[in-house]
Parts: sequence; structure tokens; C-alpha cells
Amino acid sequence: MFNRDSKPVRIDTLIAKSVRVHGDLEFAGGLHLDGQVAGDVRADPSAPTSLSVSDTGSIEGSVQVTDLMLHGAVRGDIVARGRVVLGATARVEGSVYYGVIEMTLGAQITGKLVRLTEGPATEGGAGGPAARDGD
Repeated sequence: MFNRDSKPVRIDTLIAKSVRVHGDLEFAGGLHLDGQVAGDVRADPSAPTSLSVSDTGSIEGSVQVTDLMLHGAVRGDIVARGRVVLGATARVEGSVYYGVIEMTLGAQITGKLVRLTEGPATEGGAGGPAARDGD
């Protein structure tokens, strides 16, 4: 799903285009979003997780996952300890904290790009902004 070097990601949960979620969303495993979420999206930090957001998907809140593939919109900060892939239609209004990032021509970010350092979790949470390189 992310590139030819990574193995396919299993999708455990699908939120369809016609669905709108009001409130925070917590998940484990893989989540694919075609609909809209008005709230934070958080993944289980103790296991590898993946979130894919299609071009019709949107999140109005922060995102905390291991890996993210974004083709839609996020209005909030993104923390992805692993890989972030931003497609040509991706729109981010907020800072992106990442382990590895890949951007396609056309992706838009209004905010900071901050590479996370590797190491133990800090007070900011596993792989959170507190674990980043110095600003």
C-alpha cells in the first residue's frame, strides 16, 4: 500500500463515503476512511497501525498513527511515527510530525514539517511531538 518495499497493509475497518463521525475515533490495525470525522483519530500506540484517507475523506482533528496514506484533507496536527505518504490531492492544515515522509507533486501543507527522532516514548506520548528533533 505504501510502496513496493512494504508489505500490503490489512484494512480492519472501513468508514464509507456517506458516513460522518462526530467525536474522537480510536482504532487498532488498519483503518480506511472515505467519509468524514469531526474529532481526533488515534491508533493503539502499542501495535503497528495504518490509516488511509481517500480523496473524499476528511478529518477535522488531530491524527496519531504509525503509518498514514493521505489523499484527502486533515485540519489538525498529524503524528505518524512511521511513514507518511501524501498524495497529489492531500491537504493538511496543521503540523506534520513524521518518521519518514513522501510527498507527491500537488500535496499541500499549511504548517510545519517536523521529523521525529527514534527512541523511547516521552511524556508527549509514544512518538509524539515531544519526541521530535529540537525546534
